[in-house]
Amino acid sequence: MLLSLIKILAFVAAVAGLTWGAARLTDVTGGAEIAMAGYEVTLGPLQLVLAIALLALLGWLLFKALGLLLALLHFINGDDTAVSRWFSRSRERKGYKALGDGLVALAAGEGEAAMAKGRKAERYLRRPEITSILVAQGAELVGDRKTAEGAYRDLVKIDRTRFVGVRGLMRQRLAEGDTDTAMKLAQKAFELKPRHVETQDTLLRLQAEAHDWSGARATLEAKRRSGALPRNVVRRRDAVLALSEARDVIDETASIEMREKAIEANRLSPDLIPAAVMAARSYLAVGNTRYATRVIRKAWEAEPHPDLAQVFAEIAPEEDAQARLKRFSVLLKARPDHSETRMLEAELMIAAEQFNEARRALGDLVETDPTARVLTLMAAIERGRGADDAVVRGWLTRALTAPRGPQWVCENCHNVHPHWEPVCSNCHAFDTLGWTRPAESGTTLPRGTEMLPLIVGGGVGRAEAPVPAVAEVREAGATASPLPARDAAASMPRTNGDKEMDEAEIVVPQGDNTAARSEAEVVTEGRK
Repeated sequence: MLLSLIKILAFVAAVAGLTWGAARLTDVTGGAEIAMAGYEVTLGPLQLVLAIALLALLGWLLFKALGLLLALLHFINGDDTAVSRWFSRSRERKGYKALGDGLVALAAGEGEAAMAKGRKAERYLRRPEITSILVAQGAELVGDRKTAEGAYRDLVKIDRTRFVGVRGLMRQRLAEGDTDTAMKLAQKAFELKPRHVETQDTLLRLQAEAHDWSGARATLEAKRRSGALPRNVVRRRDAVLALSEARDVIDETASIEMREKAIEANRLSPDLIPAAVMAARSYLAVGNTRYATRVIRKAWEAEPHPDLAQVFAEIAPEEDAQARLKRFSVLLKARPDHSETRMLEAELMIAAEQFNEARRALGDLVETDPTARVLTLMAAIERGRGADDAVVRGWLTRALTAPRGPQWVCENCHNVHPHWEPVCSNCHAFDTLGWTRPAESGTTLPRGTEMLPLIVGGGVGRAEAPVPAVAEVREAGATASPLPARDAAASMPRTNGDKEMDEAEIVVPQGDNTAARSEAEVVTEGRK
């Protein structure tokens, strides 16, 4: 309010001053005479003041016109001027609007619209480090790989976006199945950004698939330095890589260095079963049975596994059944309640022809965990105890349709593998195989001798003949078709877990019936 009052008073004072000055000028006598080119002009005091003001205005206008002319010349010459800046701001507004519309289209899944807006934004902005990303992602959305590749190649030429371009090209090569080129691009991307987690994982997986174990260990070390993985995971994966690098240690021609890598793998991760198996065999290759025993015992304490028992049997392949049972006591005492330990003890008792003790060793596994291996052992026990042929066939029939139990299962895609591998053959994930039970058993069950582990009845390197009961069961399981479900159900002994089972619950696979002999004939011949 006060400021407005001051402005009004100042305006009134200025008008009053001008009026007073004009009145004073009109009262002044005399004037000014101007003679030029034969002309003479006489101006009074007031007219003189007005003429001076008009000349000043004309001079100012002339100065501005000259400045405008110079600006126009600069604009034509390409120099930065106010006019060029105005046009630049207009282009930027249009370009960023097109860029924003493209991002919205990309988020909405409209790849074609995103590509069009990206090209429009490039015309206005001339900033390929931004617009090429939009074009590439829009092209990938609609499956236009050629356009996407061109956009990524443009990004490679710019320092700021070189990593984005290399990564995009790498992903394209992976989608095309060109793993060799993809690994080279992954290495380049890793050089540009060594702490990028996705690039580390991709490079590590590709190196593992290519069996470049030393390169994979270097990549894993970079992951450790960047803190991308916990320390225990790094140690296990380093053990897996060291183990993979030493897969040929069981070969007689394997070098000492390769054997040491297997031992190193076991040192890094003592609970890694394949590493323990290879380390034990590397010790056995040089005659160091004491270290081999220690490695197996430590791994067994962590996780009992059939492969560990098999290698433990290889320490003394020529020993008799009683000596083997005594030597295996160090494993049997380690995890006595584990199902693998109980099955191992039963196998050793069968080999020693102590069938009642073998049945006690199995305990309630027949009811709580009736796997194919448990049921096959029961068939061998019943044969050894002199049970009828129908009883043995009943156990074998159940074994054919029973679950396999723990297997090497990929935790990523749940694919079942017959042996441990560092890389899943299905999803190509690294270090995802674990000894666990598959969710659904779609694997073909083994028959015959494959149902019984190698320890029982002529293990590795054993010269003696198999236990008669085991031989009969193996022969029956290998050559004969399973009994009809009704006969099997009627002949099997009923346990607490079987009382609720009726004939309809037993599903028997249809085998090859071309053999002239029935299962009963095979078993009978075996007994003879």
